[in-house]
Amino acid sequence: MTVESSALYDVPGPKALARHRLYGGLALLAIAALVGWIVYMLFHTQQFTESKWMAFEYKGVQELLLRGLGNTLKAFGWTVLFALPFGALFAAGRLSDHRVVRWLSTLVVEFFRAMPLLVMIFFIFVALKVAPLWALVAGLVLYNGSVLAEVFRAGVLAVPKGQKEAAFALGMRKTQVMAYVLVPQANRAMLPAIISQLVVALKDTSLGFLITYEEFLHAGKLIATNLDYDLPFIPVVMVIAPIYIGMCLLLSWFARWVERRSRRSPSVRGGAPVVSAEVPMGLPPAAQQ
Repeated sequence: MTVESSALYDVPGPKALARHRLYGGLALLAIAALVGWIVYMLFHTQQFTESKWMAFEYKGVQELLLRGLGNTLKAFGWTVLFALPFGALFAAGRLSDHRVVRWLSTLVVEFFRAMPLLVMIFFIFVALKVAPLWALVAGLVLYNGSVLAEVFRAGVLAVPKGQKEAAFALGMRKTQVMAYVLVPQANRAMLPAIISQLVVALKDTSLGFLITYEEFLHAGKLIATNLDYDLPFIPVVMVIAPIYIGMCLLLSWFARWVERRSRRSPSVRGGAPVVSAEVPMGLPPAAQQ
């Protein structure tokens, strides 16, 4: 009787499988106990009483939450609109053959990538006297655009060097090589990191409440600190957190959808099939005579 093996690790035997099942069962019991304890504490501290949840029945509170959610999506939309071109521009600058352009792009990317996001938002809002929405968007664009610039640069550099050399051998200019050869091949490798950074940008819009921007978290804070509703901190968290999680999951679903579409694209699959030349095998007719 032969035992199958893996190139990375040995296939576990009966004792190892039993151990793994035991560890899995113990982990599930620990997670169930933790969830049970959290639910017990929620009931024990009276977080489900009517006085803490009645705030969500009022139309004004519902409109406040919807307005905050709309402002969050507005800030996120402007951030995506500017951060992606910002990242692409400075990624191209870092890949430039011109030393001055490359150094300036590197300086901008490294500076804004290392600068704390909250400090940038406060500086733009307080020192430059910018409106809360645009102060938030500017800070998010500078930080997330710099991170995306590194993502784009890494994606282009990950394409095999032979692709670029072959394109240059065909007489293409560097701009054509970048646009038609390197970037299309790097797109699929960059997509998960791009979506992951956009999720970070979506969550970072919550920093807007520190500069009085009326986004989703700011609306929740106004409700949670209202004495008329018995300070419903936990109910507000239980309402706001699933919505943030849902938006992040929606972005992840969109990324998977784009990836599936790119797999079905003829350019990704290798283009149109090559038509056979229908040349008969064997010696040429002249050699056969």
